[in-house]
Amino acid sequence: MYSPQRKDFVSLTLGDQHSRSYTNGKHRRQSCWRKWKQLSRLQRSLILFLLAFLFICGILSYPSLTEQWRGLSDRALKEDWVEMDNRGLRPIPPGLVPKILPGVVPGVQDIPPEVMPEIQRPSIPLLPKPPAMRKPPSKRGPPVLQKRGNVSDWQVKDGEEAMLKRDEDGGKEAKTVISWRGAMIEAEQGTELQSTAHGKEGTVADAEEAANLKPVTVKAVDRVEAVQEAFRHAWKGYKAFAWGHDELKPISKTHGEWFGLGLTLIDALDTMWILGLKDEFAEARKWVETELSFSKNVDVNLFESTIRILGGLLSTYHLTGDTLFLDKAKDIGFRLMPAFKTPSKIPYSDVNIGKGTAHPPRWTTDSTVAEVTSIQLEFRELSRLTQDPQYQNAVEEVTRQVHRLEGKRDGLVPMFINTNSGKFTRRGALTLGARADSYYEYLLKQWLQGSKKETELLEDYLQAIEGVKKNLLRQTSPGKLTFVGELSNGRLNPKMDHLVCFLPGTLALGAHNGLPADHMDLAVQLMETCHQMYAQMETGLSPEIAHFNLQSNNGRDIDVKPADRHNLLRPETVESLFYMYRFTKDSKYRDWGWDILQSFNKYTRVPSGGYTSISNVRDPENPAPRDKMESFFLGETLKYLFLLFSDDNELISLDKYVFNTEAHPLPIWPSTS
Repeated sequence: MYSPQRKDFVSLTLGDQHSRSYTNGKHRRQSCWRKWKQLSRLQRSLILFLLAFLFICGILSYPSLTEQWRGLSDRALKEDWVEMDNRGLRPIPPGLVPKILPGVVPGVQDIPPEVMPEIQRPSIPLLPKPPAMRKPPSKRGPPVLQKRGNVSDWQVKDGEEAMLKRDEDGGKEAKTVISWRGAMIEAEQGTELQSTAHGKEGTVADAEEAANLKPVTVKAVDRVEAVQEAFRHAWKGYKAFAWGHDELKPISKTHGEWFGLGLTLIDALDTMWILGLKDEFAEARKWVETELSFSKNVDVNLFESTIRILGGLLSTYHLTGDTLFLDKAKDIGFRLMPAFKTPSKIPYSDVNIGKGTAHPPRWTTDSTVAEVTSIQLEFRELSRLTQDPQYQNAVEEVTRQVHRLEGKRDGLVPMFINTNSGKFTRRGALTLGARADSYYEYLLKQWLQGSKKETELLEDYLQAIEGVKKNLLRQTSPGKLTFVGELSNGRLNPKMDHLVCFLPGTLALGAHNGLPADHMDLAVQLMETCHQMYAQMETGLSPEIAHFNLQSNNGRDIDVKPADRHNLLRPETVESLFYMYRFTKDSKYRDWGWDILQSFNKYTRVPSGGYTSISNVRDPENPAPRDKMESFFLGETLKYLFLLFSDDNELISLDKYVFNTEAHPLPIWPSTS
């Protein structure tokens, strides 16, 4: 039996009066794939290898294509520039920024008129390259040119400001200024050719083109105005969220209370006067007149209330001549006097200013040496103004006792003194940091305040400086940084508090007043170390405590333990920079202070107003804000920065005033009094 005849294909014809033809595209695609699958594995591998080879050849020939593309692009770009020139427009030369108009760039209308601090500006091409030639933006550049990355929400809003000022005179040097997260970017002066995205210098054609450009002039950054703007920003937050309270919590937009006496406001009174902020001063004065009352059942710390409140009121009285502040100073001074009613005449640490009682801390009968020996400038001045000797007598009795006490080591004093026995306790630790620092400062400053007549104060100061050199002074490895360590039971601990950075300024002040010249040499060395405590940190801000390497183990001079990485917006380094610049006129001290202000603006500035202390100076991506603006940021840090940048040496002349340890200037007494 025969099988049916087999056909090799099936033919199917469809007809439609409305269609001209039919194309079985799907069948063809399936046929191609079927043919590919029918090839052997070796054949398919050869085809794929050939395609890859052709692709690589194309890549290798890409530079020649790029050159042709670049030529076309440059010609097109030049034609565009000619067209812009015909319309009266000029392209912006590298390093200069045009005036930005409100409404053109979002957010510009909200920018304050003051110039804010700067940071170094990266080289940024103003005109784009072809897409394939464009280099990814630098991760260190402003956020408008890159993704933010790990920027905290509390910084973002204020960080995208831009600040430009035209030079109305036309004769001053000009710089470009752009804000980034509260910091400033300042372009280099001049119109030199900028590097390209590939790091090469501009071409001859670029140079010719740049020569024909007319630069847009913008005003150079005014550092004094930058400090004023920083103060206004901090004041805005305090006024909005903490008015009349002790401290601002800028992140949570609320306040913190310590004594309930408006510490930040009183601490900032003379700062506003010195900075010329009349409106802010006027509203603060009104609060002092109508709201400030010391008739409160509240415990205050004798030392803190003396240096911040009494010192601030006395200073403001001297600067303004307004007796309102003297009357308030008399009130608080009288209410603090019960602290001295102790068996030894060494004052208690705490006073209830409403009840008129005083007591030591709950956990001890000791007071710290710094606290009981750093209230003399204020109480002595109060006696001079009121002609009431009780204030001066009380504090000078403390000075006399400490002067003759046993337990010192080459003029260095322990950190604690007992209010019952009047003797030093816990003698094993010697430091120029916390709990002892301002004892040494006030030895010199009392001598200056009293017209250099009290020789015992000078002798104690000179002996203490020699004790520092002998017992505490060391150098790091490998950088040879000079630092002041601590003694613990006779053993050196290579650790230095940021508080110790008051010492370069104090040494310089002494040298300025005729003390040994090597004091200034030491001041220069220690100032460099304090600067490095900022410069070697990733945020440009110093930790609270630094540890120094005496041996070159890891190549670093400075180490910071995790618990010490916080920054509280402290003033000691900028305080010493102010003294060093006043006496040497070396501009590097101004530059160092400017760097610090930039870092404050970059990492601690809060958009809604205020500045915050941070927990980690080693982490620029997440500095971990602590949500607290200490009163001394306005009372001291910004004041010293302003005086550092001011060209007026008679503005708080150091031959006429002496600063208390909270930066409140008090007059040097006439030599006849």
